[in-house]
Amino acid sequence: MRDLIPLFAALGLLAAILAHIAIWSPRNIWVKLGALATTAAFMPVAYASLSVMLSRPKPIELEWSREQLADAAVLGARLEEGKAIYVWLGMDGVDEPRAYVLPWSEELAKQLHGAQRTAEQTGTQVRMRKPFENSLDDRNQEFYAAPVPPPHEKQEGPQNALRFEHSGTAPNTAN
Repeated sequence: MRDLIPLFAALGLLAAILAHIAIWSPRNIWVKLGALATTAAFMPVAYASLSVMLSRPKPIELEWSREQLADAAVLGARLEEGKAIYVWLGMDGVDEPRAYVLPWSEELAKQLHGAQRTAEQTGTQVRMRKPFENSLDDRNQEFYAAPVPPPHEKQEGPQNALRFEHSGTAPNTAN
C-alpha cells in the first residue's frame, strides 16, 4: 500500500507536465480544452487501476527488483491445474507478504505438493529457492521443505535444582 502514493504522485506529475505542454502549445482552444479534460479523466482512472492491482497476484516474471533473492518462505499456495500456481511469499527485508502467480508447470506443482506434505510431517515450513530468477530454465525454481532445526544443546543440569548436602553429623535423638 505504501507504494501506491508515490506511484500515483509520479503519474500526477507526468499528467501535469502533459497538461502544461497542451496549454502552451500553439493549437486551437478546443484542442487545449480536450487535452485538459483528458488529463483530468486520466487521474481517477490511474488511481482506480493502481488500487485494483493491489489485490491481484503479480506475475512472478515481472518481479525484477528482487531477482537476486536466494529463497522465500511459502506462506500459502493454490494450484489451478493447467492454469497457474498461486503463491503467497514471505521474504527477508520485506514487511508484508506478497502474492505471486507462476505459469502452470506440472513439475513445480509436484514439488510444491511434496514439499507441503514433508513440511507438515516434520513441522517445518515450505520454502522456494530462487523465486524470481529470470531464466528460461524452470529447474532453477524449486519448492522444498525447510530442514528440521537441530535440537538445543543440553545443559549440565537444571539451573534451579535442589541439591542435598550431608552435613556429616547425625542429629542427636538420644534424650
